[in-house]
Amino acid sequence: MRAERERVNDMGLYILLAVLAVLVIFIGILLIRAALAAKKAEPIGEKPVYTTEQEDIENGERLMKMIKCQTVSSREIYDDTEFSKLRAAVKELFPLLHERAEIKYFSEDCWVYKIPGRDESRNILLMSHHDVVAATGDWTHEKFGEISDGKIWGRGTVDTKTSLFAELSAVEELLAEDFEPACNLYIASGHNEEIFGDGIHEAVKYFEKQGIEFELAIDEGGGVISAPIDGIDCKCAMIAVHEKGYHRINVRAVQGDSEGLTLSDNPVTRVSKFIAEVSALKLTIKMPAQVREMFTALLPYMNFPLRLIFANLWCFEPLLIKLMPKINSQAAAMLGTTCVFGSIESKKGKTPRDNECSASALIRYIDEEDLVDDMEKIRELAKKYALEITEPADGHEFHRPADTSSRVFRYVCRCARDVFPHAAVAPFVLAAGTDARWMSDVCPCTLRFAPIDINMQQFNSVHSVDENIDLSAIGAAIEFYKEVLRNYK
Repeated sequence: MRAERERVNDMGLYILLAVLAVLVIFIGILLIRAALAAKKAEPIGEKPVYTTEQEDIENGERLMKMIKCQTVSSREIYDDTEFSKLRAAVKELFPLLHERAEIKYFSEDCWVYKIPGRDESRNILLMSHHDVVAATGDWTHEKFGEISDGKIWGRGTVDTKTSLFAELSAVEELLAEDFEPACNLYIASGHNEEIFGDGIHEAVKYFEKQGIEFELAIDEGGGVISAPIDGIDCKCAMIAVHEKGYHRINVRAVQGDSEGLTLSDNPVTRVSKFIAEVSALKLTIKMPAQVREMFTALLPYMNFPLRLIFANLWCFEPLLIKLMPKINSQAAAMLGTTCVFGSIESKKGKTPRDNECSASALIRYIDEEDLVDDMEKIRELAKKYALEITEPADGHEFHRPADTSSRVFRYVCRCARDVFPHAAVAPFVLAAGTDARWMSDVCPCTLRFAPIDINMQQFNSVHSVDENIDLSAIGAAIEFYKEVLRNYK
C-alpha cells in the first residue's frame, strides 16, 4: 500500500511538473513575442520644423482667404455666393495651377483639376472638400478666420480647407520649379461632402464613362493625432484604408397588426421594445483585417503590458474584442456592426386600429457578410413585435477597402513616416463617411489621410466650437504632398 501511495504521489508530482513546464513555456512564448515586437520599431524622431515663423504667418494669411469664405453646404438650397468667392480666392492664390491645369466642374461646384504627366496612361488623385458645416455655438475666436496664439481659427481649418490649401500650395510650389508629375495628376474638391452630396460622385461617374482609373487617391479621414489607444507615447499618423458600409432601415407598427399581442402592446410600445432589444442585440463583433494591421503597425510603440497582449492576439483576441468597447469607443467602432436609431414617430389613425408608430435606423458594418447575418437577427426581432421592415433602395452603400499589400500603399506610408518622423504610421477603419468612398470604384488604393498634425482639442473641434490648427502644421502638410508628388514613380 505504501509503495502504491508513493507511485500515486510521484504521478501527481510529474503531472504538476508537466503543467508547470507547459505554463513556463506558454509564458515564455508570450514574453518572447512581446520582446521581439519592440525590435521592429523604427526610431521615433523629433518633430521637424519645415517653415520659419514668418513663413507660418504667410501661410496662415493665405489660408485665411479661403477660411473667410463661408461655404456652408445645405440640403435645402445651393447658394453660390460664398462658393464663388472661394473660387475667386483660389484662382488668385494659385495662378500657376490655373495656367497649367485643365479644370472641370461637376454638379454645382465640385472642382476637378488635371495636370498632364510624363506617362499619360496613368493617374493619381489628391482630393478634399471645400464645404463646411455651420459655425454654431459660442466661439471664443472668430468663426471664419482669425490668427492668434500661433494658430489659425475658423470653421474649415481642420475639416478640411487646410488639406485643400496644402494640396494646391504643394502643386503651385512644384510647378514654380518646372516640376512635371510622373503621371497625370488630378486634384478634386467636393462642394457638398458634409451633406453626403453628389459632387465627387458625379466626377466619378465621369471618370468611369471616360475609362479613367487611378493608382492612388488621397482624401481626408485620418491625420497626425494622439495615439488611438493608451499606452503609446508618440503621435500616430493614422491612414484610413476602409470606411464602414451603411444600411438604412425603417420599421413600422400598426395597431391592427397586433394580433396575438396584449392590448398594452400598442404600436409605440412595440417599436420601443424592439429598439431596446436591438440595442442589446449581439450584432457582429470581430477584429477585421484592417484593424489587425493597425495593431500590428502600432505594436512596437506600445508599452510592455500592451505589447504583451497585442503581440499575442492568437491568445488574447477574444478577450480584447469583448473588452475594447469598454476601454476605447473609437477603437470599438472599428470592431463590428452598430445600429443606431435616429428617429421615432407616432401617428393617430382614423380608428384605433389605424394608429401606427415608425422609426428609422442607420446600420454601419465592416463587410457585406456581416450585414446579412445581422439583418437576419433584426428581422427575427421584428417578427416578434409584428413590425414591418423596409430597406430604402438608396439607403445602402458598401465600398471596397484599399489594398494594403500594394506598392502604392507602402509608398504613402513611407512618405508619412519621412515627413512626420515623430509619429508611428498605421492603417485603420474609418467609422465616419467621406467622399473617398466613391473613389474606391475607380481606384484600388483609396486612402483617407489629412496630413495635419493636431492635438486632442483641435481633433474635437471638428463640427464643434473653436476649430483651429497650429500655423506650423500648414507647412508640414504642404511638405507631405510635395513628398508624395516629387518621388512618385
